[in-house]
Amino acid sequence: MAEAKLWGGRFAQKTAASVEDYTQSVSFDKTLYREDIEGSKAHALMLAEQGVLTAQEAQTLVKGLDTVLEEIESGQFEWKKEMEDLHMNIESRLTEIVGAVGGKLHTGRSRNDQVALDFRLYVVRSLEKWKTALEKLIFVFTEKAEANRDVLLPGYTHLQPAQPVSLAHHMLAYAWMFKRDHSRVCDCIKRANVCPLGAAALAGTTYPLKPASSAEKLGMDDTFRNSLDAVSDRDFVLEAIFTGSLVMTHLSRICEELIIWANPCFGFIKLPDAFSTGSSIMPQKKNPDVCELMRGKTGRVFGDLMSLLTTVKGLPLAYNRDMQEDKEPFFDAHKTVYASVSIMGDMMEAMGFNAENMEKALKKGFLNATELADYLVGKGIPFREAHHITGAAVAYAEKAAKGLEDMTLVELKSFSDKIEEDVFEVLSYEAAVRRRVSPGGTGPESVKSQISELKSWLK
Repeated sequence: MAEAKLWGGRFAQKTAASVEDYTQSVSFDKTLYREDIEGSKAHALMLAEQGVLTAQEAQTLVKGLDTVLEEIESGQFEWKKEMEDLHMNIESRLTEIVGAVGGKLHTGRSRNDQVALDFRLYVVRSLEKWKTALEKLIFVFTEKAEANRDVLLPGYTHLQPAQPVSLAHHMLAYAWMFKRDHSRVCDCIKRANVCPLGAAALAGTTYPLKPASSAEKLGMDDTFRNSLDAVSDRDFVLEAIFTGSLVMTHLSRICEELIIWANPCFGFIKLPDAFSTGSSIMPQKKNPDVCELMRGKTGRVFGDLMSLLTTVKGLPLAYNRDMQEDKEPFFDAHKTVYASVSIMGDMMEAMGFNAENMEKALKKGFLNATELADYLVGKGIPFREAHHITGAAVAYAEKAAKGLEDMTLVELKSFSDKIEEDVFEVLSYEAAVRRRVSPGGTGPESVKSQISELKSWLK
């Protein structure tokens, strides 16, 4: 009968089986059971503080909710689809345990502010996990940088050899990238950790509730200012998935480089066996499948974001059932982002580098051409003219199949009589890196400063 529903008093007919199956959310929102029970306990205690319930009633509800929690976590709890969602399932079972007082738990509360609370708590806890995983990842990149300050490799633009950089500098670029992600996660937590209890369905309630008390019990930082906004806001989820999308974007970028570097034509890295796979037919293969899959999963998180943006964009105030579609995209994004960041941290920790191959690559592509141009500028030649002279020297060296540093002084002087013996010190790749003294550059002092700053922050 319709009366079996906790809201069934208004209805004379049972919900159609197809509709019941279509509208239920318990199959996925039961993930929020712990947050739902914590929120209900805080609500019951607040109601007692405000004189809406007696202290005895509140304690009965709290003990009953603890019993429900034990049943869920031991696998004894029976989730019923006909109860629609986790809230109804838990409240129904609570009432079976404690009797009529169970019906008082929902006083001054709606499923609208209840689900908003549950989801906020879950998102905050998920973001806390991202934050910890990112800290590990930043630590690993910083450690790799410190261990490889003297290793040089080509820096690329357009994926073409550009200028020499230290491997440390390259690793630090990702450390700073993920530090920005960490900062965004922290900002998300601030805006998500707001208690909506007391907003009720949309307009507040006639009961003398104290949202600040509920928030304090739940360890939340703030309370809502507007009841309509409190139950309809899903910015905190969108912002979290957007932040996760940026995290995945950055992971995808390092994955792309690792895939390229793992190719024997580059041979810059030694893929750890534990993070590689083989071929079913080619015995020699060692494939960077983890990186490829992580690169692919980036699109999955983008899809989660677009799904929820599309859901929210046309919703009028306040709560609409469309919002039931907010959870699965975040559950998916959380699972993907957290696993990806964690695995990347472990993989980079185990990663080996082939400094010899990096050094060989330095000699391909005339990465010291800018050094020659700057040398000529230092001799009083305007930069544009120096650029032209160097370009001609590169063209000559390319035909001769040698590097600029391999040319004789006579050959170099044929392009400019300003060139002297001291040019060979300038054309050294190590010198090229040392000469990058500008803040944030690849020079040793800058790299040392970056490592020091990151290590201080990590502490």
